[in-house]
Amino acid sequence: MGKRILVQRRGRGGSVFRNPGWKRVAPARYLEYNAEEFKNKVLVGYVKELVHEPGRGTPLAIVQFEDGREMVMIPPEGLAVGQKIYYGAKAPIVLGSIIEVGSAPEGTIISNVEIRPGDGGKLARSSGAYALILAHSNGKTLIQLPSKKVKEVDSNARATVGMVAAGGRTEKPFLKAGKKYHWSRAKSFKYPTVRGKAMSAYAHPAGGGHHPKGLTPAPRNAPPGRKVGHIAARRTGRKKGASKTSK
Repeated sequence: MGKRILVQRRGRGGSVFRNPGWKRVAPARYLEYNAEEFKNKVLVGYVKELVHEPGRGTPLAIVQFEDGREMVMIPPEGLAVGQKIYYGAKAPIVLGSIIEVGSAPEGTIISNVEIRPGDGGKLARSSGAYALILAHSNGKTLIQLPSKKVKEVDSNARATVGMVAAGGRTEKPFLKAGKKYHWSRAKSFKYPTVRGKAMSAYAHPAGGGHHPKGLTPAPRNAPPGRKVGHIAARRTGRKKGASKTSK
């Protein structure tokens, strides 16, 4: 009798694979978008607390605004407890300010960038990440993403001035398997994982035998117990124009 392979267990959604959402602090989003308020007022807030959220690579900043509202944001590098931040399209371009990308000069370093006004922030949110404002044109702004790809966003979209805190996090080695295990638990990863090829034949379609074993590509509609290895090959057969190997 065979054994349920990893993709089957993951799909079933047991406790190992379930997201531990009860450990989360709060969604890191900007205040609910009010175009009139954002364009005409500059709110002043203070960083009340910097907290750690399990499973997230960056800290979180809890900001209290002068009108009593609270916001949880992804802090830029250098933000401190008690520091004053500004929120508004006409806010000064200083560290931590939440501004309109269209009002920032070219070359400004920003993070947690919205694609459309009101989506709460979608781009450059991981530790040490930042985007660069390149140009403004016809209500759109060109920014360079951490991947160096250039993307166009709405000029009314919001962003935070500065690069995301906790840069260099990935440069520190784990050193111990236990640390990797607890990190994986916080992010709902399965750790450790074993290669199917290293298993016995009963445990995995690629298992068994002492010689290299290649699997034919699994179709896109294959059941979870079969859907392993190469999924839905893009093409098959000999490439056109490929030279024939001489025997």
